[in-house]
Amino acid sequence: MNILMLTPYLPYPLLSGGQIRTYNLLKKLSQHHSITLFALIKDESEKKYISHLEEFCSVVRVFKRSQRPFTLKNVLKTAVSSYPFLIIRNHVPEVIKAVEAELSYTQYDLIHAETFYMMPHIPQTDTPILLVEQTIEYLGYESYAERAHPLLQPILAVDIAKIKHWEKHFWKKSDVLVTMSEADKEYIAQVLGEKEGIQVVENGVDAAWFAEKPWKPPPTPTALFVGTFKWLPNVEAVNYLLDAVWNGVKAQIPNAQLHIVGNEPTQDIIEKAKALKDVKVLGRIDDIRDAFSTANVLIAPVMSGKGTRYKILEAMAAGTPIVATPTAVEGIDVTPDTHVVLSSSPEELIQQTVKVLQNRSLQKKLSSTGKLYVAQHFEWGEISKKLDALYNAMGNQS
Repeated sequence: MNILMLTPYLPYPLLSGGQIRTYNLLKKLSQHHSITLFALIKDESEKKYISHLEEFCSVVRVFKRSQRPFTLKNVLKTAVSSYPFLIIRNHVPEVIKAVEAELSYTQYDLIHAETFYMMPHIPQTDTPILLVEQTIEYLGYESYAERAHPLLQPILAVDIAKIKHWEKHFWKKSDVLVTMSEADKEYIAQVLGEKEGIQVVENGVDAAWFAEKPWKPPPTPTALFVGTFKWLPNVEAVNYLLDAVWNGVKAQIPNAQLHIVGNEPTQDIIEKAKALKDVKVLGRIDDIRDAFSTANVLIAPVMSGKGTRYKILEAMAAGTPIVATPTAVEGIDVTPDTHVVLSSSPEELIQQTVKVLQNRSLQKKLSSTGKLYVAQHFEWGEISKKLDALYNAMGNQS
């Protein structure tokens, strides 16, 4: 089949969950389909990765959006537009013209759009549209707004209302809507009042790749936080960890260390970490396996957002024990105290983290059961078959 895929990022290098998902699915799906990729980039230097993606795509074209989101131009555009800031910062009129031209001279079986905010780039067309929602955006922003400065809350409320309106609009406009979990599917179905056209294609993991670097728990008790900091729920989670949890862990395990890993940590996070003992902000590292394989426990105090968390799947694949909030493992259907340890309050997170850090036999149990579970249920090969089936079903109907 001939597929036109639109993404708000170049799917390489693998710096975010969205990039990881798109890249791995591209590798698998390119074995059966011809894929033309239109992707947004922030910097001209990203073009050096195009040749790598051409191994899986028939054509790769990139389009420049603003390098920094909070430009005066983007803010002013948002103020006078019915679109929210999220769409404005990712909106490139050149893409609309390119898609129109592409559809005029090439027959496509379907258009695959990653995230609802790529949908405004698609002109009126009879070509079936598959929309993938990696998370439900307005929920994450609502949670952020609740904790924002009171003077910002009215402004954020207006923008969140716009996100909610357009997110629902494009859910309805797509022919097939893909979610990351059954929980997300049920939530959206309730919002829309129907389930028809909503399918689940979960996130996955390359278990064999993680197995190449076995988990080796360090002698010094070491906790880990992983997550890209461009995603608001991750910023919220690490602040929660630093503000409400870590000092409690240190009070009981004075020599414990915390490593914070992820792309683009905020200056606020860096400053908070400096003020705490034995906390290192490592930022982006070349091989995420090095972080997972040398930690006794991953702490995932996620409080908001939807979708399946890559850090949970990757930690399990790496054999790293996990202490997490229920929100952090939503959609993965893990068994508490078998695959992960769950905690809801700061006090519980402290006690369960201490428990895992001090108990080597519990670490080994969580490590082995987590690895097995991911290998059985979340391998990219099996996940890609679900998307492939949707492609074929849509192609047969067009």
